[in-house]
Amino acid sequence: MNFEKMIEAMTPDVYNALKRAVELGKWPNGERLSQEQRETSLRAVIAYEHMREMPDEQRVGFIDRTRPDGDQHGCDPLQAETLKILTEQ
Repeated sequence: MNFEKMIEAMTPDVYNALKRAVELGKWPNGERLSQEQRETSLRAVIAYEHMREMPDEQRVGFIDRTRPDGDQHGCDPLQAETLKILTEQ
């Protein structure tokens, strides 16, 4: 079974277990994840979220930058910035 088919067959329970294991760095039995297991599990979690078209705010790594008043904290990383070129005179 290839990676894509495995993600298609993944149940929500398996997704939640993998997500939790990545968050904690250990399996439910307490055994630590190796670096390879952590990377593969995170890749599977991200692929699952993408395949299921989950909303951004429910995805791994989402950072909510909105304040209670609706404004955004900091600058928008997707907004174009104006560059100023300074020349010596």
